[in-house]
Amino acid sequence: MPETANLTLSKALSSVPGVVVQDFFGGNDQPRVQIRGSGLQQNPVERGILVLQNGLPINRADGSYIVGFANPQQADSIEVYRGYMANRLGATVLGGAINFASPTGSNSPGTKAVISGGSFGQFNFGGQAGGKKDNVDALIQADISRRDGFRDYNESQRISVNGNIGVELSENVTTRFFAGYTDLGFDVAGPLTKAMMEGNPRQVATGPTFIPPSTSINPGPNVVRDKPRREASQFLIGSRTTATFDAHIYDVALGYTYTDDMFRFPISSGVRTTTGGDFTGLVRYAYKPDAASLLPLFESTAQYTIGSADRGNYINQGGRTGAKFGESELDATTLSLYSGLNLPVWQSVFLSPAISYAYATRDNKDTYNLATRPTIAYNPANPTMLLPNGAVPTVSTNYNRTYSGWNPSLGLSYRPDSNQTIFAAVSRSFEPPTHDDLLATINGTPNSSAGRPAPGNPGLVSAAFLTPNLKAQTATTIEGGWRGQRNVFSWDAVVYYSWVNNELLSLRDATGASIGAINADKTTHFGIELGGGAKLTKQLTTRVAYTYQDFRFKDDPVRGNNRLAGAPRHLINAMLQFQATDAWRLQGAVRWSPDKTPVDNMNTLFADPYAVVDVRTEYKLNQHFTLFAEVTNLFNETYASSTLIVDVARPDQAAFLPGDGRGYYGGIKAKF
Repeated sequence: MPETANLTLSKALSSVPGVVVQDFFGGNDQPRVQIRGSGLQQNPVERGILVLQNGLPINRADGSYIVGFANPQQADSIEVYRGYMANRLGATVLGGAINFASPTGSNSPGTKAVISGGSFGQFNFGGQAGGKKDNVDALIQADISRRDGFRDYNESQRISVNGNIGVELSENVTTRFFAGYTDLGFDVAGPLTKAMMEGNPRQVATGPTFIPPSTSINPGPNVVRDKPRREASQFLIGSRTTATFDAHIYDVALGYTYTDDMFRFPISSGVRTTTGGDFTGLVRYAYKPDAASLLPLFESTAQYTIGSADRGNYINQGGRTGAKFGESELDATTLSLYSGLNLPVWQSVFLSPAISYAYATRDNKDTYNLATRPTIAYNPANPTMLLPNGAVPTVSTNYNRTYSGWNPSLGLSYRPDSNQTIFAAVSRSFEPPTHDDLLATINGTPNSSAGRPAPGNPGLVSAAFLTPNLKAQTATTIEGGWRGQRNVFSWDAVVYYSWVNNELLSLRDATGASIGAINADKTTHFGIELGGGAKLTKQLTTRVAYTYQDFRFKDDPVRGNNRLAGAPRHLINAMLQFQATDAWRLQGAVRWSPDKTPVDNMNTLFADPYAVVDVRTEYKLNQHFTLFAEVTNLFNETYASSTLIVDVARPDQAAFLPGDGRGYYGGIKAKF
């Protein structure tokens, strides 16, 4: 991972082909993370990938997750599992899994500290201490990251503390205990129109511009009035015990997370609170008679997650929590079973058949007990002036959903030598919807709350919630690739094609307001993932990651064969590093999106191509202290690092999220 004063997910994963991370607000907030189009059309993305910390999920039982809890600052390594190989970890979804592995007292003894800061009020401090004595090792780490932000309403802060203790119970049995706490808060600066972004990317939107007698332009949220923000915390505790007896390997893991999440959306959706806990249990057996083989001959895993949460929905009244208009008890379970073989069939050729089964439940008990749901609205011509309050009849949002699916896979691999693997595979994926898909606020506008589509008509009967009867998303994927290393070169090349049925789409209208989730009929996902590295000279090294994505509707009655919104067609991350002396290192990096990216599924509005260049340097003073500095966005490019994803856009819509301008940072590392 790069040494940087602001190690975001996009920087940490920049060298991994196939993983697309689009920053929202520049800090530790809610970047859009997608692999092969997984969960692409959520704003923000909260499903589609199994996110693990030390092998235990930070996803809730319904599959949703808060991406800001994933902390690359505290990871010893980040493991990315794309495609069918992720099934081994309990991931049945199209996007696979990402595991953040923590350092331990055994592999990271001693004390470390890092302090850094720079532009936009950026400040980071992190430290860790670990060691081993006899058969016990322990490590604790903590960090705080805060920034004022590039934009006018853009503060963020994350505080993380976690630790682990490992015990060698015998020569055959080891146990490791984990515990961690993360507190996250950030302002949601929101989108701008393209003209606003190009004129002043630091500003925030003030909502639609009203033109008498009844016309509005520049649709979008009123960030100044509504003050959207997210504050979330999560406590995690778990353990993993591994026993090895000759060729037999047994794993048992237990984990519990407690999550407290407040998301103040713009007025159209209101304030959403979700508080609850999730328990995960995992058992694994593997038979590995050849200790030198990469994978066991046989492997079987069972993972079960159960959780419940209390959800409240409140009106956002001028950036404050107003009257309650919804209350629910949400329950979810997800069971994943996997068994697979890795059979040597001829010399270095392996056949890998596998089967997995997933069973999920999603239940909602509507506990809101009033006859009506309150609504409020502001005058579109004067968006700070309240109109008379309203109310709509209460309609129950109860639902009980059950999903199940079998997911077979078949892989064929060839290892010409110990450093190369050539493979081909066909697999099936299965993704049930989350509660955020199944329970959505609707009929809000930039100037009125959910259930009030006409701000000036408080008596209009409208629904405040939509509970669609969604199907699980499934896909059949074929893929092939070649990974290896030879002399000074390394490479990772994969091509895949997925036929997706019932793709889950979370739709928004031209103002950015939620209109609920649907299943698309048929879509296709085609992609190329290329990564390469080389040591060009004794002092010069390079790394390139290229991702190609062509995701399309298939003969959709409304959208035809349009591209799915939000997926950049080409994305290139390249790095060049020069080791000037034993102590001094220079690095340059570029992130290049050379093609326009559709904002809407109708392909009428696009984000422009961009290229952003960063430069970094590091100087090792002695064996204990290292200085580092960087300049990000060297040429002060004005660009959209991400966009909202909507179904049908308008040219004047606020849909573009500006990336940070030029920034200067520096810091010092200490290691003892």
